[in-house]
Amino acid sequence: MSLERAHERLFDIARLMAPRPGRLELATRLAVICALTVLVVEIYQTPDAALTVYVAFFFNRDDRAFSAILSVVLVALITVIVGFIVLVAMIVINDPMWRVISMTVFSIAILFVSSASKLRPIGGIIALIVGYALDLLGITPLADGELATRSLLYAWLFVGIPAGVSMIVNLLIAPPPRRLAERGIADGLELSAAMLRTPDESTRSRFREHLREGPAENQKLLGLADREKTSTPDDIVALKQAIDSTILLMSAIDVMDRRPEGQIALPIADYLARTLREMSSILRAGEYPIRIDWNPPESDRALMPLETDVLGDIKGAIIHFAEAPSPAHRVKESKKEGGGFFVADAFTNPDYIRYALKATAAAMFCYFLYSLLDWPGIHTAFITCYIVSLGTTAETVEKLTLRILGCLVGAAAGYGTMIFLVPHLTSITGLMVVVFAGALASGYVSAGSERISYAGFQMAFAFFLCVIQGPSPAFDLSTARDRVIGILLGNVVAYLLFTDLWPVSVGKRIDPAIAALLRRLATLMTADKDARHTLASQAQSELAEIETDIDLAAYEPSTIRPNARWLAARRKAADEIGALGSPLLLCAGEPPTSSAQIANRLEALAGRFAIAEIPRSARGPTERSTSPLFPMIDEGLRRLEEASI
Repeated sequence: MSLERAHERLFDIARLMAPRPGRLELATRLAVICALTVLVVEIYQTPDAALTVYVAFFFNRDDRAFSAILSVVLVALITVIVGFIVLVAMIVINDPMWRVISMTVFSIAILFVSSASKLRPIGGIIALIVGYALDLLGITPLADGELATRSLLYAWLFVGIPAGVSMIVNLLIAPPPRRLAERGIADGLELSAAMLRTPDESTRSRFREHLREGPAENQKLLGLADREKTSTPDDIVALKQAIDSTILLMSAIDVMDRRPEGQIALPIADYLARTLREMSSILRAGEYPIRIDWNPPESDRALMPLETDVLGDIKGAIIHFAEAPSPAHRVKESKKEGGGFFVADAFTNPDYIRYALKATAAAMFCYFLYSLLDWPGIHTAFITCYIVSLGTTAETVEKLTLRILGCLVGAAAGYGTMIFLVPHLTSITGLMVVVFAGALASGYVSAGSERISYAGFQMAFAFFLCVIQGPSPAFDLSTARDRVIGILLGNVVAYLLFTDLWPVSVGKRIDPAIAALLRRLATLMTADKDARHTLASQAQSELAEIETDIDLAAYEPSTIRPNARWLAARRKAADEIGALGSPLLLCAGEPPTSSAQIANRLEALAGRFAIAEIPRSARGPTERSTSPLFPMIDEGLRRLEEASI
């Protein structure tokens, strides 16, 4: 690795580990929940205390509303699943062959449903609980139905205890979603203020990252706040308008940053930056700014047409920042179509059933291995296969390093704790403090971006398995050794199966995603004014996912990885679409004829990515628009149309 590449890696790691708003707060809340969960399981002497504590990591998110919803939904799902497994156990407990067959069939069925349905976002925790329940079924002595039933009922407590503790703690100290939405809007304003000065590459990178993901996340949080019914409808509407205004404001600044002729005169830029920071401080105080004055200083030079246009959009965004429309003029949001429980291609796309088969095969291999070796200490390999299984080869390869690194760090911390601290623990309070510290460090890592969060989960998994060994503090190094070996074994087995058996390339979903994004931008050009901001934020979020998939493709083996030319063309297309997003929002619908023609060209480009063909009639220049943004749009569309896709 070159020195420059090593420096980039170190800078990237430092950026991923850097504090962000709410990160330490979430980590601290996780640590409190884990410590209290240890207290409960030690008092009631429930089995597998380490795994029970670890499950808390799956129940908690930044805000209290989603965390509470997640806890309730998962408890309900696991109640049904464990109840069904109990019924199965009553039939097959005395027959080893049928017990193995039932474990395999049930695993495949649950994994398929969790990956091909609306349960996909919580598929990981469902797979973990199913794996735990099946593991209990597999290690229960034959002909002991009472013990099997009791063990499976303990599997419910395995979820119920951390879910109950999480709900109580979240309701008491977790921030409401409205508060997080206000913070998110304030972050956008502060980044916009920084961009109006002399931005460096770090500021520009954080600004565009927030433009991609921030508005869509804020809209979700405000939707949760609306469901909580803890804010008045007028406040919700006003904050929705604030999110829309922030999207418009950031899009205008993005255009300004990309075009030299759009640079705003320095006195006006200073005034805007100061105003935006004042608005941000109001939001951070729990309010939202209204009736904002507009008194910029006079410029010492004549403004360029693009500069005037951009400044007009910024003015409109600031003056009407949180100005809620009157009830008579509010547009009723259209409800999204449910689309059914399963995804559209659940029963036609073989990838879902193949995923279920691969994950089950990895888990059952580990089950047979530790059974034949008579080495029950490494049974964590079985559960690990359910935790680490991912849909595509690229995700599997990328996350493998994070998992192994997280496991080794967590195991090292666990061993150090067992050697130097656990022998001196004399009460449950001491164990709670140790768990709090380990959960705090692991939670801080897991609360970061997806590029590093997997390492935090594995750190917690290995640390808890080492430190929490039973109903009281214990320091059996062989137990910790076996559990860590099981984790590493499960990682390796899952990696080998997911990269060699029916490997799924992330590249196959890039072109359809680009086509869908272009169609959304086409819809944006002809949509009603009130719907444009939502469409723009959705488009930016989809673009972020496409860019992530393009980066992930580099991790795939050469046998399935798209060639370098193909990836470079898609990366170039994503960059061009990213440059188009802001000007398209600013000039959508004005004039209607030009907007419709631009929409037709975007639709044609979408067809090109979808079927590798573009209708010739849709190519070529669009009717000239008076908007100074038109040259940017026309130039970007021409580059996309002429590109070799």
